Amino acid sequence: MVSALLAASLVFTPADAGLACTTAVQLVERHTPRDPGTARSALAANFLLDAASAAGADVRRDVFFAKTPKGERRFTNLVASFEANPGKPWVVVVSHYDTKPGVDCPGANDGASTSGLLVAFAGLLRSHRPASGNVMLVWTDGEECMNAYVEDDGLWGSRHAAKSLKERGVDVRAVICVDMLGDRDLHISIPRNSSPALAKIALLAAKRAGIEDKVSRTDFLVKDDHVPFLEAGFKAVDLIDFEYGSAPGLNDFWHTAKDTPDRISEKSLLVAGKLVAGMLDILLQ
Repeated sequence: MVSALLAASLVFTPADAGLACTTAVQLVERHTPRDPGTARSALAANFLLDAASAAGADVRRDVFFAKTPKGERRFTNLVASFEANPGKPWVVVVSHYDTKPGVDCPGANDGASTSGLLVAFAGLLRSHRPASGNVMLVWTDGEECMNAYVEDDGLWGSRHAAKSLKERGVDVRAVICVDMLGDRDLHISIPRNSSPALAKIALLAAKRAGIEDKVSRTDFLVKDDHVPFLEAGFKAVDLIDFEYGSAPGLNDFWHTAKDTPDRISEKSLLVAGKLVAGMLDILLQ
């Protein structure tokens, strides 16, 4: 029975962080590059599906086609649903797993770290399913642009997911996008183009978890997987560390060969996991 899986709150543990980090490292080692809409990206999706399934999740592929600046491509999103109460709304947690095309970028932090984080949440939610709400995990293909960050390039997976949820009339309370949260020198930013109510919930969750020094709002606008959900009318927040580099204020490891597994850590993924778990606790009340 579902009641046997209920817990008063979600506790993201060091063991969960270890699983997240191990999964991220294996994804990089076995499936690099995994550029959007490519056969190698599809293999990466298979790896993540197997990892999340091994953690106890029922994961499905959502395959779709989209026109890109480099022609029509086949993309694969992954979706794991944890429904405890059919009458309650959903909280959707999103991470992309693809790498930036055209550059030598392993994508350990940018894509792999938070994809591993979702695998860890798959196991956590299987064992401790919230009683009063429903959670959906979505690994997106095609977040990275083929050429440049313009309106018709990138975010294919999140556009498809947002459109699907809207067309199906799914009651979504919140969308949480996680990106680049494995950085050893972690500081999580909440961009200005996030829903204000969810930004407040993120700060509250950080305070409750004792990690408020790691999370802050920023005045920057960020084009990330939360944007298509906002455009579809859903409330969405982006949790991202966009200072990923050799010195404070720099981002010189982003989309480069330096985005390697040695630059991510279990400690940072533990912080990120605590933040998301705290937000879920609040949102699923």
